[in-house]
Amino acid sequence: MDALADLLAGVRARSAAFCRSVLEPPWALRIADGARLALVTVTRGHAWLVPDEDREPEVGGEPGVVRPLRIDEGQVAVIKGPAPHIVADEVDTPPSVVVGPGNRLTTVDGADLTEEFRRTWAGRESPDSSVLVTGTYSVTGDVGARLLAALPDAALVRAADIASPVLDLLIAELDDPGPGQQAVLDRLLDLALVETVRTWLGGQRGDAPGWFRAQGDPVVGEALRLIHDEPGAPWTVAALAARTGVSRAAFARRFAVLVGTPPMSYLADWRMTVAADLLRGTDDTADTIARTVGYANAFAFSAAFKRHRGVSPRAHRIGDR
Repeated sequence: MDALADLLAGVRARSAAFCRSVLEPPWALRIADGARLALVTVTRGHAWLVPDEDREPEVGGEPGVVRPLRIDEGQVAVIKGPAPHIVADEVDTPPSVVVGPGNRLTTVDGADLTEEFRRTWAGRESPDSSVLVTGTYSVTGDVGARLLAALPDAALVRAADIASPVLDLLIAELDDPGPGQQAVLDRLLDLALVETVRTWLGGQRGDAPGWFRAQGDPVVGEALRLIHDEPGAPWTVAALAARTGVSRAAFARRFAVLVGTPPMSYLADWRMTVAADLLRGTDDTADTIARTVGYANAFAFSAAFKRHRGVSPRAHRIGDR
């Protein structure tokens, strides 16, 4: 498995909050559902993605640092949460509907609008309508957090640049539902995220994360696949160099240049990321997890985890429950 596949494996649609909305101007929705990641595609008209005035600033940043982003017909945006944001026909249109957890819709004063919205805002299209298809994802654990760290607040691509017809399949399924629709939508939504993120990263060229750019290198890409496939193997610089067919010095230099970190540092970080998710997501013992991520016993693993994360494996596991 490559590095991107591993990160995307931590992101899944489960009973996805997924809908197709027909919106007549003026319209504006305040999205406050707490989703860590959402996908929005415009199939008619346009939409503005506007930072919410209550958005918390980034560390070292300022409120409102993210500029409004226009999403045109035929474009797809992956939006990073969980901070609220506004989707509107124009930048200055005030929101009249709030989208909360579970796709519950209310007025800004809290009155429930869910059924009314479904009757009146998801109806027939007019020449002035904007049509949005949206879905949200569950992102859990440290592996999912690594993916979020690689994305901007909103990643925008053209649907035409996505090689897969997945968006057409999504829209077709919404228009003509059949048995098992929820499972179909969940799987299509997973694929839509994979294709959109891959397309966006591929268009970043030199600005993409080092691990993504390096996947196309015959030497470093192979080393990354080995590390991700077998994080518990007794890897050394010499062993990885031998498997990729270059000298130890050439491998270490090439890996550091392309990925941006030495191979053993990358390996240690990935092992601790995998271990952190195993601690929180399974009941495996520390000894079992230690062997899974390449440590001889629980004592050696515990020392490495505390050095890397600042807390013991036990404290990490208890603190997340």
